[in-house]
Amino acid sequence: MSIPAEDEDLAPVSSATGRPLTKRGEATRQRLLEAAETVFAEQGYHEASIVKITERAGIGLGTFYLYFDSKQTIFEALVIDLNRRVRHSMSESMAGAASRLEAERAGFAGFFRFTAAHPALYRVVREAEFVSPEILRLHYTRIVEGYEAGLRAAQGSGDVDRALDPEVTAWALMGMGELIGMRFLLWERDAEGRPPAELDPAVMASMSTLIDNALAPRAHERSEKEENR
Repeated sequence: MSIPAEDEDLAPVSSATGRPLTKRGEATRQRLLEAAETVFAEQGYHEASIVKITERAGIGLGTFYLYFDSKQTIFEALVIDLNRRVRHSMSESMAGAASRLEAERAGFAGFFRFTAAHPALYRVVREAEFVSPEILRLHYTRIVEGYEAGLRAAQGSGDVDRALDPEVTAWALMGMGELIGMRFLLWERDAEGRPPAELDPAVMASMSTLIDNALAPRAHERSEKEENR
């Protein structure tokens, strides 16, 4: 996957008051988000409650309202937080890649590592379709914007087939990665019922071949690039 656009470097604020948080406040807010990730993943949005989230976080009910004003508010904040973290995982994985295709493969690897560690991403994002469609669209758009920009830049340098539509390609590859993760990480179980800690290397190798075949410049484009060097 191409390098996703990172969020602006803004200080976290309280969703309830709109005021910047102290370091201690940031830590408390993050504890609530981590608890919400578990509760929403295990019970779903409608069965989850603020009380269950605060109990999981070990934080008083009154304190919750210093950071969020409703269950929907913390749900939306969780989607944004998961989105930020999965993009960060992808970006870190791509650092130092020697070529665009290598970067694409590394980005997918980063996505799968995050998905294996945070399977809640799937359930939370899917529930957003009904709970907060605008947040669902924001989640995917933030990933695709950086992805599309990376593909366009790679086309300009001759590393990616110029015949491809960058926007369509970004959405198609993101969809492929999401469904591969669902099938081989979320649904897969060992004999004891445990999910895998990482994507099967054979599956990743097959994906890498598909990415290379889909994105690599065609023969005439490679010749032109070599001539211009």
